[in-house]
Amino acid sequence: MIPLQAATRETFWTIGPVGKAAFYWLAAVAILVFLYGVYARFAAYARGSEDPRDRLSSLPTRTVAATRTVLTNENQFDRDLYAGVMHTFVLWGFLVLLVATTILGFDIDVYRPLAGESFWVGDFYLAYQFTVDAFGLLFVVGVGMAAYRRYRERDGRLWGKHTSLEDDAFVWTLFALGVGGFVVQALGIVGQPARATETVSFVGMAMAAVFRWAGLTPAGAEAIYGVVWWSHSLLAFAFIAWIPYAKPFHMISSFANVVARDEKAGARLPNVPADLDHTNAESLDDFTWKELMDGDACTKCGRCTDACPADTVGRNLDPRDVILDLKAYRESVSDDPVVGTDRSGSVATDGGVAGSAAVNDGGTVPIVADEGGVIASESMESCMSCMACMDACPVDIEHLTSFTKLNRQLVDEGAVDSNLQGVFQDVMQKGNTFGESQATRGDWADELDDVDVPDAREREVEYLWYVGDYPSFDDRNKKVARALARLFDEAGVEFGILFDDEKTDGNDIRRIGEEFLYLELAGHHVETFADCEFDSIVCTDPHSYNTIKHEYPEVDFAEFADDPMMPFDREESWNADGEIDVFHWTQVVEDLVSDGRLGLSGDELDYTVTYHDPCHLGRYNDEYDAPRELIRSTGADLHEMPRSREDSFCCGGGGGGLWTEHDEEIKPSEERLREALEDTAAGDAVEKFVVACPMCTTMFEDGRKTGGFEDDVEIVDVAELLIEAVEA
Repeated sequence: MIPLQAATRETFWTIGPVGKAAFYWLAAVAILVFLYGVYARFAAYARGSEDPRDRLSSLPTRTVAATRTVLTNENQFDRDLYAGVMHTFVLWGFLVLLVATTILGFDIDVYRPLAGESFWVGDFYLAYQFTVDAFGLLFVVGVGMAAYRRYRERDGRLWGKHTSLEDDAFVWTLFALGVGGFVVQALGIVGQPARATETVSFVGMAMAAVFRWAGLTPAGAEAIYGVVWWSHSLLAFAFIAWIPYAKPFHMISSFANVVARDEKAGARLPNVPADLDHTNAESLDDFTWKELMDGDACTKCGRCTDACPADTVGRNLDPRDVILDLKAYRESVSDDPVVGTDRSGSVATDGGVAGSAAVNDGGTVPIVADEGGVIASESMESCMSCMACMDACPVDIEHLTSFTKLNRQLVDEGAVDSNLQGVFQDVMQKGNTFGESQATRGDWADELDDVDVPDAREREVEYLWYVGDYPSFDDRNKKVARALARLFDEAGVEFGILFDDEKTDGNDIRRIGEEFLYLELAGHHVETFADCEFDSIVCTDPHSYNTIKHEYPEVDFAEFADDPMMPFDREESWNADGEIDVFHWTQVVEDLVSDGRLGLSGDELDYTVTYHDPCHLGRYNDEYDAPRELIRSTGADLHEMPRSREDSFCCGGGGGGLWTEHDEEIKPSEERLREALEDTAAGDAVEKFVVACPMCTTMFEDGRKTGGFEDDVEIVDVAELLIEAVEA
């Protein structure tokens, strides 16, 4: 055994003074190249427009939270255990090896010159060697797992139009660095007899045993050690210098992206400036620094594409490619050699997502257009605004923010689907998406002979009930409105509605890109709310719930007070401090059931059911339990679909999907109903497909017909299930 205090080794074994000087010179060059590259990247972000969110407020808190997210790899484990384990091995292996190298450098270059001795001896040295071997092995295994997944099938989510040789180079460089370190260690063990029993270096010892078995002698190891050591060192220096210029930069940009994330991104879109032109995407100058950084943070993992319902059903949308197309275009027109080529270059795009585009004489191409743009308008029209891509992204890329900006540009140019143009006209002229007279908005209540639906404009109420377009005008959803009115009445709730003063809420109008119309609607409603006396607002539709709760309070009405085009006369914000609670009806009724105000015993119904999480209630607002508790309170046997809660599969109605037709292999609603009947544990025993969103009701009723499910399952709203239980 090596005497404990003698346990150490020579770092620069066989490397002479000239070699050592060259090593330090190359290290300095690599670090300087790295630092310049990082600076240039972040300087490029600074050239982006100002972000409406204060993304660097409470920076220490943000940094701690981001560090926790990154070190725990919690986002990588989401939906993918294999990727979580793989990334954990690679990350922690890389970090430990980096820290170990830093410790050794500190000992050699700082501590020894000052103290005249080394701390890299004895117990510390042995613990150091064991730790390095253990985490180095995990690192190699993790990189091997990454390579296995990448090359096992070349048509999986890791492969796409932006897959390139740099992806291969990244994986194999990491693998070569990990294995190369062990090779250097094993050669040192073979060539230095004093280390022959250094068993803590268990990987190096095992590899050294293989080398000896293959006939390598101590003299032979010493002869080739320098070549192998220099090969490993040069590869390490090259990798360090390469980091800011290619895919490895995601190690930095992803962390920065998580630090700068907006926890409510998507649920609330960026506030509307007084100059509405600034909401567009006419050029790269219109994108904020965070939106630019999103492109560099993307690791091409394809999780967003895997989760995207539009991509799943064959629509012309790949959310990863949209983000990377924007990045590729930015790099193609950048003057900075770090970020991209010069402005005379071109951006290669693919007609599948972005039509073939070359930089024109003006130095730019349209960011979004039917043909010849960086992004195809069809891709944006395919988006359902379901936020599945954002929920799946491990590095907090805010796809929906950029997508909405692209939609705003299309609206500004009048280049939207003709059906959407018709919807805009109906809302502007009639106040609703059906083009019906507002005078008939409350007619759904006429069949409620035994229930009085008060006018909230004329009396004080506990709940101002925002009914919404579909429960007001759509025959199928009127049944839901009537069921909910009966529930409120049964529970003795004091509620009222706005009748013809209620218009479209504007949530989906805004996500299609019509900011001007959204502002008109928001202004009208907050003025109407101000004229009523109530405690809280309750919404039938999760879309209404989302925009009234999160987005109306964000509008700075004072910016538009002098605009003659705006049909409101308001200068102060509304509900900025959240003094008025806004609820989805399931949240209110869950409390009523808990208080016993509906008299349910929990055994009234015996249906076998499954529940579909609406995107705007679930992913947007993290409400998953209230609807489920209400379903269980009826006695129904609830079975979860494989894609449920935050993984729920969109019905296809969001983002204007309710009003447009698409060329798709199968409708999202049909795919979801198939999942309910084929992939759910209860299988075809499922009798009722339960929803909590009027748009979902509409989409699934349509999908039940077009998909051939009419005889297999019934579409019911939670309110309809509840009132049946109450009346049982």
